[in-house]
Amino acid sequence: MRPHVILNAAMTLDGKIATASGSSEISGSEDLERVHGMRKEMDAIMVGINTLLIDDPRLTVHKIPSTVKDNPTRIVVDSQGRTPLSSRILNKDAPTIIAVSKIAPLEKVEKLKKKAEVIICGEKRVDLVCLMEELKLRGLDNLMLEGGSTLNFSMLSSGLVDEVRVAIAPMIAGGSQAKTLVDGEGFDLMKDALKLKLNKSYLLGNDLVVEYSVKNPEKIF
Repeated sequence: MRPHVILNAAMTLDGKIATASGSSEISGSEDLERVHGMRKEMDAIMVGINTLLIDDPRLTVHKIPSTVKDNPTRIVVDSQGRTPLSSRILNKDAPTIIAVSKIAPLEKVEKLKKKAEVIICGEKRVDLVCLMEELKLRGLDNLMLEGGSTLNFSMLSSGLVDEVRVAIAPMIAGGSQAKTLVDGEGFDLMKDALKLKLNKSYLLGNDLVVEYSVKNPEKIF
């Protein structure tokens, strides 16, 4: 058993979610409101450690009318326990879970435990299947995945994503070192690429939002 997972992101027409320098201001105001409306409906929201280190996000609902009770549980996938103790995600606006592996330094884990719940899953990397099971046991039935690109691929290739929702902005960023929607190891053959079913598409301000379901999600690797 695991939560229902929705991968949500904004990207440029050429599939970039950030430039090589880390600039990621892609969404229009209408899409930001859509995203925060989704957050308000979610039990949890999850990002990878690189996203946390680059953006220091709050992962709360604040672009639309809301209260603290509307904030989802915030989750960071952080195999080595690198989450800075000053991170905004560790404030008191919402519960926070830091998922680490067994190689995370014990001293750092103990410090994190003073500000968040820490779940240990996996030997050297966070075992995402284990983590999803632990989240379900905690009553988190639906989860929004907000990246980054490496975590997106790991979740997809592990068969842990049910829906993909993307706002495509009318922009082209380019750059061979710029982050795309999904990076990671990737698939060797196009025939092995993850298959999606289009459920809905619509214009939102200047952006095109597309919503897909993942066909028969199952572990690839």
